[in-house]
Amino acid sequence: MANEAAPCPCDIGDKMDYGGRGKEVQIEHINAYLTKPSVKTEKAVIVIQDIFGWRLPNTRYMTDMLAQNGYMAICPDFFVGKDPWNPTNDWSTFQEWLKDKQPTKINKEADVVLKYLKEQCNVTKIAVIGFCWGGVATHHLILHYPELKAGVSVYGIIRDSEHRYNLHSPTLFIFGENDSVIPLDQVTTLQKKLQESCSVDFNVKIFPGQTHGFVHRKREDVNPKDKPFIEEARTDLLNWLKKYV
Repeated sequence: MANEAAPCPCDIGDKMDYGGRGKEVQIEHINAYLTKPSVKTEKAVIVIQDIFGWRLPNTRYMTDMLAQNGYMAICPDFFVGKDPWNPTNDWSTFQEWLKDKQPTKINKEADVVLKYLKEQCNVTKIAVIGFCWGGVATHHLILHYPELKAGVSVYGIIRDSEHRYNLHSPTLFIFGENDSVIPLDQVTTLQKKLQESCSVDFNVKIFPGQTHGFVHRKREDVNPKDKPFIEEARTDLLNWLKKYV
């Protein structure tokens, strides 16, 4: 989801056949997918789903990738049990579906997850990444939770808040050049305004020829021409976290 107002261009794309290495846990009123690294760590990453929900294999693959790189990785159900978007749904109903799933109204769930990570998992450094809907949610959390050490917003952007450039923590924004719902002028405006007013480190990166969802939706074996861009974006994501968390 590119912003709060416009429909998301996602289709299910290359849905991975992936089971996952983690486990599902209950945290107060929400469920989550949790993967622990092979060695004890005080670092954690919250992974925020796209419109297809916290059980999408692609998102669990990314969660596990983070754990393999040394982070406690958790993907909560920020829809809180409500049905995720189904690729067979009528797009004309998207805005109605979205009404009770606004990515900028997740503070209650974020508070629960942060408390769990600190008190139950004993982590002291927490970052957040998100894809599509989760990219918007990530942008939101970085604006409101200074305790987060870093953020990576992957094809998600808040565009209708006057405070959207007041980042509290270093943030990497990843976009595809050919994203049909995030026009490049929105991306360049974001970059320009951040350069003018943002007091923390940031990077706005556009990947040539890529469409919405390329980082976690496109499987390298299905889309070989996109493989270099997929790998570069994932490396950028990991390097950003390594630098700040």
